Amino acid sequence: MAQQQRIVITGIGLTAPNGNSLESFRQALLNKVSGLRHTEIRYMGQQVAGLCEFDEFKYQSKKMRRRGTRAGSISIWCANEAKNNAGLDWDKIDKSRVGVFLGITEHGNVETENEIFEMHQNNLDWKLWSPHHNPRTVANNPAGEVTLNMGITGPHYTRGAACAGGNVGIIAGAQQLILGEVDVALVGGISESPQTFGIYAAFAAQGALANHEDPTLSSRPLCKTRTGIAISEGGCIYVLERLEDAQKRGAHIICEIAGWHINSDASDFVNPNPERQVQCMHQAMRRAGLTPNDIDILNMHATGTGAGDISESQAVRMALVESNRTSVNYTKGHIGHCMGAAGSLELAGNIPSLWDGLVHPGMNLMELDPECVVPGLVHEAPLKKEVKVILNNSFGMLGINSALIVKKFEG
Repeated sequence: MAQQQRIVITGIGLTAPNGNSLESFRQALLNKVSGLRHTEIRYMGQQVAGLCEFDEFKYQSKKMRRRGTRAGSISIWCANEAKNNAGLDWDKIDKSRVGVFLGITEHGNVETENEIFEMHQNNLDWKLWSPHHNPRTVANNPAGEVTLNMGITGPHYTRGAACAGGNVGIIAGAQQLILGEVDVALVGGISESPQTFGIYAAFAAQGALANHEDPTLSSRPLCKTRTGIAISEGGCIYVLERLEDAQKRGAHIICEIAGWHINSDASDFVNPNPERQVQCMHQAMRRAGLTPNDIDILNMHATGTGAGDISESQAVRMALVESNRTSVNYTKGHIGHCMGAAGSLELAGNIPSLWDGLVHPGMNLMELDPECVVPGLVHEAPLKKEVKVILNNSFGMLGINSALIVKKFEG
């Protein structure tokens, strides 16, 4: 890209089921620390969930939390942590030149379910319906709550991109910076999925809900004995800037956005299309001016479902057929599936490899499914190697595919 179009990451803020900072999250991934546990789900009893434990009131008043949403509180935490991590002089920044672009799966289910439940406990008295329902459930809510909290008057929106949402939010922000619409972009993905029973019931109806007496062993991507998806919440927001702006203010540059691509399968509501996934990865490499052999780490989407794991494994084998040096890992064995936050969190988990030279392993691979064999798979222990380029896969229902590439910053 031209100098004025180079986009860099200067801040990261996150909450995951096994960590509330990049440092703690990274250590949990390297040490194979699970964030999954059993929790009570309405109507369904004990189910596996990845729940985040962060201080909702560090950046938000109790009054605003009552008016807002769980997804909004996650967004507010991550955005403020990212802003602080980036060292932005917030009082001096033109807030009209700051944008918030977040990827989500679904939104509003939690609030709607809770209000319907309360009505059914009270003779269907519709007057119990909250006056805050509309602003809580509109699709732009998570990004909008960030603007209210941080005084941001630039553009904000969410992108409904199913489980590709985390990558898509980052891509949206990079595009807005290149277009000159904003000077600072808060980007990433958010999800509060385990707070609602509906998503559990839906995956159970599909036969795709993970289960195990030991919840830490429930999410088993690529494993022959996998049972499905472990539902989790989380968020990860990045500060993106144009390179020249970041350098002008003397920012610490974490890494550079190198390339991306989004495409569609156009073939099935749920079952993935490996050919379209290969095209997505190759187009992202092409945009970055890279070849498969330049990719040091490829993080698989790897949900722990039969069709998903097998299709993606086939796609990764085809995409990397020209590479003999790419290491492949996955993250959902540690944290389950964080839905709209998955892509942004999983990218964050690998970014420290650019300076610590370690590829974190996947988790819970007890017996590799023969149909999920991929070259360079890292799952037993961290692998030491030089890392300069990371490719992050995120795919979602209705056949949306995303691939995002970051690289070590070299001025």
